[in-house]
Parts: sequence; C-alpha cells; structure tokens
Amino acid sequence: MIVRTLADCEQSERKIVTQTWDSTRMLLKDDNMGFSFHITTIYADSETHIHYQNHLESVYCISGEGEIETLADGKVYPISPGTLYILDRHDEHLLRGFSEMKMACVFNPPLNGKEVHNEDGVYPLEAEAIA
Repeated sequence: MIVRTLADCEQSERKIVTQTWDSTRMLLKDDNMGFSFHITTIYADSETHIHYQNHLESVYCISGEGEIETLADGKVYPISPGTLYILDRHDEHLLRGFSEMKMACVFNPPLNGKEVHNEDGVYPLEAEAIA
C-alpha cells in the first residue's frame, strides 16, 4: 500500500512550479499503477496552451473558476467546482484561470514527475523527459 499526504508531497520534489500553474504529482510512473495523479493549481488571471499529444488526461475542478477553449473548433467550456473534462482526443486547448483553481488530474500513460509543457504545449514521452 502507498500512503501519501498532499502536504508532504508539496514539500518535496514532487511539486513542479511554472508561471501559470503548479502541480503536485502524488502518484507517478514509478509507483506502477498505470496512471499518475496530480493536484494542480491553475493561477488566477492565467492562460496556458496545452496539447497532450502523448498523454490522455482527465481533470476534475475542486475549486475556482475558469474555462477551457478547444482550438480545433473554438468551443469554450466554463469550469467551476464539480466540472470534469476529459481530453480523450489529445485535444489542443487553452486553459484559462479566472480565479485560482484547484484541479485533480489523472494522466495515462503516467508521468515521471518532472514534465513541463514544451513550446507546443506538449509533455514529452518518457524517453524524451529530462530527469
């Protein structure tokens, strides 16, 4: 059994911080569960370009407000507590935080833990990841 607390993970190398978000990676590839689980904070008044070409992601909004815009069709979906969005088609999108948002995220395949978006909004495959 694996038991971790968010508070402990936030005080470790499992927390990755960027200009528009921070992500605490509570469950990673080396845990051998077949997926990774993260608690991510999207900063207020931010916009992040994301295009997970190598991963599928499911995101549940715990708190805060924002929106997601899919770039293929320009559709905009509001995000508020209780909203789940699923990027089942490697959807290229813009994620906007109007207020600070807390999100629970699941990735398949699982992340190693150090990934950040490249210039195209992509997380690299493990073979490309910088350790």
